[in-house]
Amino acid sequence: MAIDYRRLKGWEFDEQVTRYKEEDCIRYALSLGMASDPLDEADLKYVHEDDLRVVPTFLATVGAPGAWASDPRTGIDWMQILHGEHRMRFHGALAGAGAVHSKTRVSRVVDKGAGKGALVVTERSITDHNSGEPLATVEHVSFCRADGGFTTRDTPGDAAPEALLPVPLGEPDVAMEMPTLPSAALLYRLNGDRNPIHALPAAARQAGFERPILHGLCTYGMAARAVLRHACGGQPARLASLSARFSAPVIPGETLRAEMWRVEDQVRFRVVAKERDVVVLSHGTADIRHP
Repeated sequence: MAIDYRRLKGWEFDEQVTRYKEEDCIRYALSLGMASDPLDEADLKYVHEDDLRVVPTFLATVGAPGAWASDPRTGIDWMQILHGEHRMRFHGALAGAGAVHSKTRVSRVVDKGAGKGALVVTERSITDHNSGEPLATVEHVSFCRADGGFTTRDTPGDAAPEALLPVPLGEPDVAMEMPTLPSAALLYRLNGDRNPIHALPAAARQAGFERPILHGLCTYGMAARAVLRHACGGQPARLASLSARFSAPVIPGETLRAEMWRVEDQVRFRVVAKERDVVVLSHGTADIRHP
């Protein structure tokens, strides 16, 4: 079964209201490795309920539409999907507890050509459930490796999203090393993503990995952690956006090195698995607000 462009563009998602507590925000921060040094005053602000600060990428874990592309009616070969890129724009600071309203739509279906795959982009708008104030816009770019070549004269498909930029040449302005625990994926999955390839060795081997791998969105959140510390003065409201491409899987227990370049009001970044010297998150861009 092939992708049906019109069916995908008109796909109906249930709107969601998600309530969260301080414990959810704290667990998320801990799953990113924050406060691994329990005497680090900067990190303690994210893991203690007094005047709790919330990592903005926490919103990647609440109100997502789930495994909707596994529905056979999409025409997508579910087992061949990769999470290609993730882009988030933050409109307002998040309270330590509350409720958010999420509304999702398919914004783009891009045909890269027969044998070259397709891109399916979902856009999720997140608002405060009580006030209606916008909180974030999330773009999830899925690379559907087996689904290219669906366009016809009547259904040409959409243009690709604006390309993400590579990091500048030369040495980074600053780098931050973040060790991960061998059990990191088992902790991060408590944020809601229970895909067994992150927990069960047999499931990981079936998917082509030697052992369970870390969630891509955990690596993404760890990049946010580094940008918050080194470019935002630890102030979540100063992070206006975060975009990156998933380049390679992370093995729990590896040390991640976030390398950052300051370019005017942006930080360009990449994340490297230090022990293998492999770029696991590339084409990273964060927009920074002035204090």
